[in-house]
Amino acid sequence: MDQGLAGKRVLVTGGTRGIGRATVLAFARAGASVVTCHHRADEAAEALARDLKDIGGPHRVVRADVTGRQGADELVRTCAERFGGLDTLVNNVGVDGPAPLEDVDEDEWQRVFDHNVKAGYLVTRAALGILADGASIVNVGSSVALRGRANGVHYTASKAALIGFTRALCKDLGPRGIRVNTVAPGLTETVPGAGLPPAAVERIVGMTALGRICRPEDVAGAVLFLAGDTSRYVTGVTLNVDGGI
Repeated sequence: MDQGLAGKRVLVTGGTRGIGRATVLAFARAGASVVTCHHRADEAAEALARDLKDIGGPHRVVRADVTGRQGADELVRTCAERFGGLDTLVNNVGVDGPAPLEDVDEDEWQRVFDHNVKAGYLVTRAALGILADGASIVNVGSSVALRGRANGVHYTASKAALIGFTRALCKDLGPRGIRVNTVAPGLTETVPGAGLPPAAVERIVGMTALGRICRPEDVAGAVLFLAGDTSRYVTGVTLNVDGGI
């Protein structure tokens, strides 16, 4: 069934690597027009810009630090100037930093929450005025928010906060027909072997019903579903994309 994404105006934060990159390219291939951002100018940003040029369309890759209000406001202003509005916002910016709680100082706690929670708040708040009625907001969380993770109290807490953000915001924006949902991936292979020792990957795969770890394209597919017409009565949901772990 057609998801009705052709011609949609989309903003994806943190779109040059991993899940963000897969999501940006999936929207572009579906016929949507996409703006995405990155924090540092590097080869990943340049490679994405080349790939988007090959696909064709009025896409744009911009540099923006969305953990601060100025960066979030400027990014949304770019979308307004380029597209005149937005039909989909994907809050994808996020960081991790595995460590036991005793090694997580206030600066590290704040860093993780700034990227994983504050950025989504700032961009969403800035975008409220240009989001079309009937638009879709998709927050990229993590399945660890529902079960916890050793050496990840700060990360788990930040992703759990996104679930509360989603549940409350869907009620605020429901009268405008704007849907708000979260995708919650399991361990995702954004780098070879997901950056873990082979034994750790094997153990996690052994606990997963589908017998493999998540790929960025798996998450992108769930994001496009939540942005598309076939999920038009779905809001406030946390959709696990964890292979049945």
